Amino acid sequence: MNALNSTVNNMKKMYREIFMKSSDAIKERVDAIKPEGLEGDIFDVYEPESKGQMWQSAVLDMFENDISHEIFRKWKEILKLRENYSCKGCATCCNLACSEFSYEELKKKAQNGDKFASQFVGIFVPYESREEARKVYPEYIDLLDKSVDDEVYFYHCPKLNDCKRCSDYENRPKICRDFPDNPLNILPESCGYYEWRKTAEPVAMMLHSMVEIIGYYKQKILLTEDKKVR
Repeated sequence: MNALNSTVNNMKKMYREIFMKSSDAIKERVDAIKPEGLEGDIFDVYEPESKGQMWQSAVLDMFENDISHEIFRKWKEILKLRENYSCKGCATCCNLACSEFSYEELKKKAQNGDKFASQFVGIFVPYESREEARKVYPEYIDLLDKSVDDEVYFYHCPKLNDCKRCSDYENRPKICRDFPDNPLNILPESCGYYEWRKTAEPVAMMLHSMVEIIGYYKQKILLTEDKKVR
């Protein structure tokens, strides 16, 4: 448990540092396209067709057509790097799938056309109790108990045989083929993608922080637009 706690705490510390660096970098890019002689901040309310309003429009365009494309390109590089690793057959992902949604909620989402939920309920079944799930990865569940306030539901795949192998491997759904699709997932050291997670983690954190930051900028700028309308 101490090792897992240490891993999570290190991730949080790293993310805070990366977030601050990303914030400074994005602010530099925002300031770099600020019209010469313009007084004020990017989040100020400016008159229509003024230099300030044109600056805000240029910033939104930069987010949409430059930075967002950079994020997407970097993310594709991370997924490409994943191809250098492969499953070792530890079966943790088969034995302990987690979701913020109950089985009933997932089935409703599947009925409403959610493809991920449809695949999920098509392969995974819920554990009868939390204690039953705890036997698979006790350190992880203890960590969730201490750090997550919201309910987390645990599932397992009934197609796993006694040798920890999928009995229907060739027909496994896309969510199984793609897992893990995010290097920010908590993975046990026994997972064949553990080293991929460690290698890609800093870049993934940077991209995640950039998405958060530009989301904040866009929301605040659009709020100023709303104020002008009123």
